[in-house]
Amino acid sequence: MKKFIKSTIQDASLPVRRGILPIIVFAQFCGTSLWFASNGILDDLSGAFHLPEAALEHLTSAVQLGFIAGTLVFALFTLADRYSPSRVFFWSAILGALFNAGMIWDGNTMTTLLVLRFATGFFLAGIYPVGMKIASDYFDKGLGVSLGYLVGALVVGTAFPHILRGSGESIPWQWVAGITSLLALTGGVLVAFLPDGPYRKPMPSPDMTAFFRVFKNPGFRSASFGYFGHMWELYTFWAFVPVILTTYLQWHPQPDFPISLWAFFIIGIGGPACVLGGYLSKRLGEKKIATLCLILSGICCLVLPWAFTWENAFWFLAFLLLWGMVVISDSPLFSTLVARNAPPSQKGTALTIVTSIGFAMTILSLEILGRLQLATPEPETYLLLAFGPVCGVLALLNKGSKKVGQDTK
Repeated sequence: MKKFIKSTIQDASLPVRRGILPIIVFAQFCGTSLWFASNGILDDLSGAFHLPEAALEHLTSAVQLGFIAGTLVFALFTLADRYSPSRVFFWSAILGALFNAGMIWDGNTMTTLLVLRFATGFFLAGIYPVGMKIASDYFDKGLGVSLGYLVGALVVGTAFPHILRGSGESIPWQWVAGITSLLALTGGVLVAFLPDGPYRKPMPSPDMTAFFRVFKNPGFRSASFGYFGHMWELYTFWAFVPVILTTYLQWHPQPDFPISLWAFFIIGIGGPACVLGGYLSKRLGEKKIATLCLILSGICCLVLPWAFTWENAFWFLAFLLLWGMVVISDSPLFSTLVARNAPPSQKGTALTIVTSIGFAMTILSLEILGRLQLATPEPETYLLLAFGPVCGVLALLNKGSKKVGQDTK
């Protein structure tokens, strides 16, 4: 069966290959639902296992740290370039699902939960960047649109635990952990049946130097640093969306809205925004759209302290929805630029190492903002997030970024 599918794809036209895209996108959604599974049920975990006040940033950072460790291992050993990325995705989804389900264990403590979230993050390294690698093996032209759908699936998958928890108070928190694990298993099985894409160029042997050599390309380097600035803001914003909503309700007791449901909308709206950004990039270019999104999200960082004073909850929520769109819609464009400026045989390694460094930015941002919030819960602490977009825009506008704008439309 797999040989038949492989021969069909190799001889297929672009419309036929695009039939593979929904499978990759759905599998990416399923796998990345593991990411914020603990955030969606944090209050229940805190009550069941007596977690400390700083559990939010610590558990989120544990996933990010595990993801960084995983991407470093995957990149150093060039796993996604030497072996079938479909197989790497499959086993990563299976193992990630098992560690995610471990949150249900009655004997958990803060330490065991940190270990479980770290392990889940480690195997997410074989899902998110490897999923992008699979897509880039199937698509050359129009890669920005394809990755727009893929990162959109990541966004919706990340937000999914919030909608599960917000859909009804009667849903046990253990079900959220179980459902997200089951989804990851499903995604892994779906991708396991996909053969390697027609544009894949496997690396015959391990190449440790590829980890560093990819950064010698000025276009690659500039796109990467733009991505790092984007990542400084992204996951910290996502992690603190429930905190931001709770703070607003504390300041303005009169309006009332379900926090979990709105957290899903604010994060999840980034999914269609990624797709829209991909299509806009076909006309205007990836670099222009990515720069615009960074500027807009940086402005949102600066506006947030003022937005807390708005009496009208409608405008506050509309502002957060806009931020939820622009904070992520540049992500697939950066991945496209990184993939396009990397050697074909090192594309998987390049995507993985850039993703790894980007997620290291998220840990630093998360922990600093978390400590600032504990020291003083003033809204001005969120201005820290603007540092990333400013640095990202400067990286894209420097002289070495000229080649980054040479995209195929």
